[in-house]
Amino acid sequence: MNYALNSLTFSLPEKLEIALQISLDEWKQHNKIKRVWEKDATVWSNSDEAKWLAWLDVVGVELADLQKYKDFANDIKSFESVVLLGMGGSSLCPEVLAVTFGVKNFHVLDSTVPAQVKAVENKVDLAKTLFIVASKSGSTLEPNCFKQYFYERVAETVGRENAGKHFVAITDPGSKMQSVAERDNFRHIFFGDPEIGGRFSALSPFGMCALASMQLDVEGFLNCANAMVTACKNENPGENPGAVLGTILGVSHAQGRDKLTIITSPKIYDLGAWLEQLIAESTGKIGVSIIPVDREEVQNADTYGNDRVFVFLDVEDDFEDKGTLSTLKNLEKNGQPVIRINLIDRKHLGQEFFRWEFATAVAGSLMRINPFNQPDVESAKIEARKITEEYEQTGELPEETPFFEADGIKLFSDEKNTADLNSLVGEKTLANYLQAHFSRIKENDYFALLGYIEMNAENEDLLQTIRHKVLKEKDVATCLGFGPRFLHSTGQAYKGGANNGVFLQITSDDAIDFPVPEQKFTFGVVKSAQARGDFQVLVDRDRRALRVHLGSNVREGLEKLIAVLK
Repeated sequence: MNYALNSLTFSLPEKLEIALQISLDEWKQHNKIKRVWEKDATVWSNSDEAKWLAWLDVVGVELADLQKYKDFANDIKSFESVVLLGMGGSSLCPEVLAVTFGVKNFHVLDSTVPAQVKAVENKVDLAKTLFIVASKSGSTLEPNCFKQYFYERVAETVGRENAGKHFVAITDPGSKMQSVAERDNFRHIFFGDPEIGGRFSALSPFGMCALASMQLDVEGFLNCANAMVTACKNENPGENPGAVLGTILGVSHAQGRDKLTIITSPKIYDLGAWLEQLIAESTGKIGVSIIPVDREEVQNADTYGNDRVFVFLDVEDDFEDKGTLSTLKNLEKNGQPVIRINLIDRKHLGQEFFRWEFATAVAGSLMRINPFNQPDVESAKIEARKITEEYEQTGELPEETPFFEADGIKLFSDEKNTADLNSLVGEKTLANYLQAHFSRIKENDYFALLGYIEMNAENEDLLQTIRHKVLKEKDVATCLGFGPRFLHSTGQAYKGGANNGVFLQITSDDAIDFPVPEQKFTFGVVKSAQARGDFQVLVDRDRRALRVHLGSNVREGLEKLIAVLK
């Protein structure tokens, strides 16, 4: 069966159009598409890229081994719910699949916030739930904590001798998670390819096992995706849908357009969450970055600066918002670079997974970086580990002192940021400190709001209110991320990319907390350590960062912030 391709069209200002053509001609002259498929590391930085390119072939590999997914889907039909426990590349693709296909009984846990862990637990009947523990290395802190907690809870519910039947692992061969899964008699173990990085793993077992657990058609999904794989083998870059997209991103970045604004139609609104990680973690390093901007309120076309590229992703002509479509046309009229991608239907989502993976690899080549490593992700883990180790030794988190406190809200930062803020305020009030922090946002910067609080609709709406107040006041690109999940995603670019971000981290006390089994710490301690570690690395990298700490009533605290901003 032949599968049609999702379409891609674009409108570029003349200067970018010329740069695009020059770059495509250069790729053709140097036969770079062929070299990508030959896994030639000299296309990038000539370091270790060749050992991270198995994603190029994974669709064919999976199509040759479909029976495991059919058997798996049939074996787990008796379970009423599925919960995937993972972080970053192990959890974002499954989340997008579940949201896009409307699978209500599939849940993702990718947060150590105690309220979030408990919220997921409260959604399911433990005795009738399958847990998928997804961790490539098997040593990632969060999935291991999740597994320990839910394994104990399931053992209490169905008996320790039966608990393993409720668990499945997806991991790389020889990992610590494989050993744990074998020891605890997991129902299945699916193996990933060690030469596929997490954010390039959507079409590998990390995505397809989840798809099978949703009782969806893995074979049809992969066959459809394979049409894009074939198209991206076209050695003429101008006719290669992944190369064209990646080259637009690369030449736009070279001309200062380093914010990719993602606008999705309602049926595929969650796709941006996956794109964020792929783009930010791949391109944000050694002082350069493409910052993905997802779920930002669409503004009038004439309010945007010259630092953006816009991509509109539609499916089945799902854009009903006439204002958004009007903005698209006005952006093109105003000379902004606009890319339009139309998915034929939701089953064609796999084509976009591959197109964007290929495009990101091409953009990374043009940016002269290694798009497959993540050198700055580990830095926050190291800082968090120091804090949890101190807690294990002393039973307390390291003491910290706010530089300002009022009405139950505390402000923290390092000496340099605090001195800078103090020099900008007259009367020391919460409103003045926040205004001073926002005054440090300059043209072509971006603002990122980082919430280490429960990721739910209410909190997201309140954070979006804060985000959009800054957007309207400052006319700069804005981002919103929930911690710790963004640490495995956009956090790489925030720390390792260009120093043009202004950050507001929001933390809180925990209304509820409970221990991680077999550990001396609680989920709340883990979350706090991750937030503090993340903030420490931001200020170590000379980022303009302020931390706002709320009490245990998060909604009340956020509403106070919004009132102050008014």
